[in-house]
Amino acid sequence: MNSPQKPAPAVFFGHGSPMNALDSNRYTEAWRAIGTAARAPRAILCISAHWYIAGTAVTAMAWPPTIHDFGGFPQALFDMRYPAPGDPLLAARVRDLLAPLPVALDQEWGLDHGAWSVLVHAFPEAGIPVLQLSIDYRQPPQFHYDLGRRLGVLRDEGIMIAGSGDVVHNLRAMRQQSGGFDWAVRFNDHVRDCLARRDHAPLIDYPGAGADARQSVPTPEHYLPLLYVLGAQRDGDVLTIATDGLEMGSISMLSCVVDAG
Repeated sequence: MNSPQKPAPAVFFGHGSPMNALDSNRYTEAWRAIGTAARAPRAILCISAHWYIAGTAVTAMAWPPTIHDFGGFPQALFDMRYPAPGDPLLAARVRDLLAPLPVALDQEWGLDHGAWSVLVHAFPEAGIPVLQLSIDYRQPPQFHYDLGRRLGVLRDEGIMIAGSGDVVHNLRAMRQQSGGFDWAVRFNDHVRDCLARRDHAPLIDYPGAGADARQSVPTPEHYLPLLYVLGAQRDGDVLTIATDGLEMGSISMLSCVVDAG
């Protein structure tokens, strides 16, 4: 369990293809290293791009199911399970922290591939309770950043805040190629530069990056999990880029860790 003097980290995972759950590569090795360095969090609150609904909800069951929310992949991927427990009491704590915002205690969802495809590497034993928080698609980026700020107190209770998405995610543009498209590289570099300078304003107002942002973030669900992690960042925290790269031209694998200095 985390010492009260050392808060749990907040982590953004650039999860990429679900096939990373089965693969061993430089990204999955970086995720494993994140888990090893994380000092065994008491629980993980995951904000995944793939629970994108009209409202805010948190999984509240004792044993969340593994959701295979994709198609066209090998059977081995559908056979994977991540049998981590849930934590209904922590779900109620999340609801109370976010009051008066209505937060549903969900009994239907579970762990989608945005969560388990990275956690199978970061915490392969699946012994740490995992909850998911939905992303309300009706709300602007500032709302999601502000929720991250309110949830940041959980870090003092040993709860890791984990966002999972991709800061560049344009499936229609994907091609078999080495490296990223120019616009994807520029936007990814813009995000990295803002992270290094701890300049959150342009990351919240990411459309301000113009055409590069429009091509890199054609829909916001994969980008918004980053804002929860940044909202949980505090004065004195150190942000480290754990891994980076552009796959298929238009999918960023940037992952970063926010931890106490």
